[in-house]
Parts: sequence; structure tokens; C-alpha cells
Amino acid sequence: MSIEHRHDNVDVVHLGDDPLFTEDLDTLTVLDPATPPAVVMAFANVRYLNSHKLAKLLRLRKRLIEVDGRLILCELNPQVKGVFQVTGLDKVFTMTDDLPRALELAKGD
Repeated sequence: MSIEHRHDNVDVVHLGDDPLFTEDLDTLTVLDPATPPAVVMAFANVRYLNSHKLAKLLRLRKRLIEVDGRLILCELNPQVKGVFQVTGLDKVFTMTDDLPRALELAKGD
């Protein structure tokens, strides 16, 4: 995982595929959610999601919301995006196709 610290309290997290994806999520869930209030997660390298990973994403989203933060998902391939759609989580998470748009959403634009 690489984390880019951007201005305006937005961090961009480039996730790796498994097994790195699971480790990446574990690392993110122990970070102080007050800084930054916005996290953009780039899924370009993620090819698979299961219920365990979805639960971790939901917990991270909840922690960010509790501190008035945002979680934006971007660069999802069709298979991963399909998992969100089948589970109905595409209505829960904010998602966009590309990183520039995700950054706009994270800043509240």
C-alpha cells in the first residue's frame, strides 16, 4: 500500500491485491481517523473482494463518518464493482471511476 498525503486533509491510498489488500485494510483501520478526515482508496490493483474485506471497508467508513470524514473509492475494475452492486453497497459507498474525480468528492466539491 502506498499512501500519498495530499493537501486539504485528503490521503490517497493505492491498495494492492491479496494478500496485500488485507494487510492494507488492517493498517488503515488502526490509523487515527481524525487525520485525515478524507481518504480516497484506489482499487486499480484489486481483483477480488470477499465478505471479510467488505466488512473491514464498512468499519473504516463508519470510523471516518464518526469524525465527519469521507471515504471515496475509485478505479474499481468491473468484477470488484460488481461485488458492490450485487451486495447493494454501491448505494452505501461513494465511488467514482477516476482519481481526479475522487479527489474532488473527497474535498466536498
